Amino acid sequence: MGQTNIIYPKSFKFALKIVRIYQALVSTHKEYVLSKQILRSGTSIGANVSESRGAFSKKDFEYKLSIAYKEAKETAYWLNLLAASGLMEECVKVELMEDVEELQRLLGSALITLRKNTH
Repeated sequence: MGQTNIIYPKSFKFALKIVRIYQALVSTHKEYVLSKQILRSGTSIGANVSESRGAFSKKDFEYKLSIAYKEAKETAYWLNLLAASGLMEECVKVELMEDVEELQRLLGSALITLRKNTH
C-alpha cells in the first residue's frame, strides 16, 4: 500500500491540470460534453487513489486502484479525441499524455505487485 504515497500527489497534480483544461474548454470553446467527460475521468483517478488509502481490505485496495487505472486509460482516450478534434493543442495533449501514461505505469505496477502478493 506504500506505492500510493507516490501515486497520490501525482494524481492530485494531474487532476488540477485537468480542472484547468476543463475551464479552458468551457470558456474558450464553449465545449461542454467532451470537457465534462475528461473532467470526470481525469479527476476520478486521484479520487480513487485517495479512496484506496482508506480501504478496508487488500481486495478493496486493489479494486480502487484498478478503477483508477481504468480511469487513466479513459482519460487518455479523451485527450486524444480532444486533440484530434482541434479543441486541444497538440503540445497540451502531449504534456498531459506524459502525465497520464506515468500514472498508468505506476498504477499498473502497483496492481501487478498486489496481485502477485495476494493471489
